[in-house]
Amino acid sequence: MSSKPISMEKRYYPYEDFVADTRSLAQKIDWKFDTIIAIARGGLSLGHLLGESYDIREVFSINTIGYEDTIKLDQVKVFNIPELSEAKNVLIVDDIVDSGDTLIEVLNVLHKAYPTVNFRTASLFYKKTAKIAPDWYVQEADRWIEFFWSVDLNRKK
Repeated sequence: MSSKPISMEKRYYPYEDFVADTRSLAQKIDWKFDTIIAIARGGLSLGHLLGESYDIREVFSINTIGYEDTIKLDQVKVFNIPELSEAKNVLIVDDIVDSGDTLIEVLNVLHKAYPTVNFRTASLFYKKTAKIAPDWYVQEADRWIEFFWSVDLNRKK
């Protein structure tokens, strides 16, 4: 039995769409939060822009590793957990909720570390097949999204 490579349909996501969708996401979020955590790396640009939009200085990142190149790992590793002892309501942001594994693991780690903090989630894209849905999102993803930050500045040519 031979295996053929699966051709994946891709969609380029330019900066202009990112700005428009971030503005749209900011308008959808109907919850008062005092802190933003961006899941690195994909959520960093979104976290920064939302911090500017809401004039929130408490913008942190949390790191995850769920893939080794294009190979999905058995378990998502979560590290660099921010100090949230002063936080009450925290918005966790990422570029896309694909399988949902990353978001689930980040929520598990943060709930365990900070059981009295309220966490909500937002992303630009969400796949209906994910195990978890963000509280707010802008678009449904039906193919692989090539974000401008991965394509436009890619030096691996």
